[in-house]
Order: sequence, then structure tokens, then C-alpha cells
Amino acid sequence: MQLSFYKYQGTGNDFVLIDNRQLQFPKNDTKLINHLCDRKFGIGADGLILLETDNLYDFKMVYYNADGNESTMCGNGGRCIVAFANYLGVIQYETTFMAIDGKHYATITNDIVDLQMQDVSTVEQHEDHVFLDTGSPHHVVFKEEIEQFDIKKEGAAIRYGAPYFKEGTNVNFVKKISNSEFRVRTYERGVEDETLSCGTGVTAVALAMNSLQETNSNEVTLQVEGGTLYVSFQKEGTTYTNIFLKGKATQVFKGEITC
Repeated sequence: MQLSFYKYQGTGNDFVLIDNRQLQFPKNDTKLINHLCDRKFGIGADGLILLETDNLYDFKMVYYNADGNESTMCGNGGRCIVAFANYLGVIQYETTFMAIDGKHYATITNDIVDLQMQDVSTVEQHEDHVFLDTGSPHHVVFKEEIEQFDIKKEGAAIRYGAPYFKEGTNVNFVKKISNSEFRVRTYERGVEDETLSCGTGVTAVALAMNSLQETNSNEVTLQVEGGTLYVSFQKEGTTYTNIFLKGKATQVFKGEITC
């Protein structure tokens, strides 16, 4: 099979994007998806995303982790598929699309995608960490020595440990820079390693820092390995609403692969 694809990245979080409006891609072929995401034998990516038609909205996003399994919401992937839809002419400057966690609104201007995330009503504060779901589950913990530690080892220990076990969680390590700026490194389940950026992860960090009163700002800057992301939100009682994830999403290259 000859497959046309596009490669996109958002702050270093990279994805294989495929136009599947004709439903020709073998969606249940886990080994194929894993192969395409392989950095040595395939295209190489943190995940694969299909753009499909939707009866109610501009398009549908179907997201797979690099291991080949369909997964929960991916924030940077959501930003990249908005840029892809714009490139294909499916949308112009704004869109409403469907993802696994429901509908999302987004705008795009000069490669800057501002993506609305789902409301978050529960932020669990534990003795040594915070846990919340921003479309994907996230464990948030402070790490002062954030530049120099084995994130793969420490992240995996938390990801597979109690109470997460097999289902797992993403793990975000955070260092406070100022009242409205934080440094973040993320271990992602499904990739089973650190990624240069995680959109739902930085969203979780921004909300967690507000919940812990580490910031009183509703606009937070997140420094990740791949660049800078911005999260804004409103808080109504204990619920976070109007959550937006903002940053660049760009096409790296396009091509064809025999698989």
C-alpha cells in the first residue's frame, strides 16, 4: 500500500497526519500505526492522527499513540490537526471539530493555534502531587532539579505504580519560574518516554498550579523542552472553564511511504 502522509509538530511534539476522509486507512492495524511512528523503520512520530469527516462538525480527529493504540485527547495533536485542516482547505480561520473527548473550538492565525480544551471540574490534591484529567489523565509533581534527572525512569515508576498500574497516567514534573511561568517536562504513556511537549500536560500543570495557589494568574506560560506554550482559563467555583491551549503548529514535511 502506498500511503500519503504529512508530518506536523507543535513545540516538538510531532505527529503523522493522514487525510482519511475517504476512510481508506486500515484503522485497526495497530502494528502498521506503530511502524509508521517508529523513528528508525518508519516516518517517526509521537503519534498518528487521522482527519475524517463528521456529520455535525468541520471534521473528526482520531488519535493514536506511537504504540499503535487509539488514545485519549492530545492537545498538541489537536492544534496540529487544526493546522492540517487549514492547509487542506477544510477550514479557514476558525473551526469546531469532534475528538474522542467531545467537541473542540479553535482558531488559527499565522501558524498559531488557540485550542479550547474541555472544562475541568475535579482537581485532586494529594500530599505530594496533584491529579486531574484534561482530556487525558495527568499526575503533576514538583521537581526542583528539573534539568538533570532520569525522567524516563522516574516517570515510568509513577506511570505504572499505584494507583495507576496498567491503565497508567501521564506524568508532569514542574519547576516554578515566576508567579505566571513554569518549567515542565512530561513522561507520556503510549510513547513510554519523555516527549518534547504535551498539550494536555501543560494544561494540567497550569490548572494544578492555580489550584495549589502557586499562581493567581489566569494566563500561564509553560516552558517545555520544545518551546513555549500558553494556557488561559477562567475559574467558576471549583470548575475551570474557557480553557485555551495556545502555541505554534507547523507542517514539517509531506511524503509517501510504502507499507
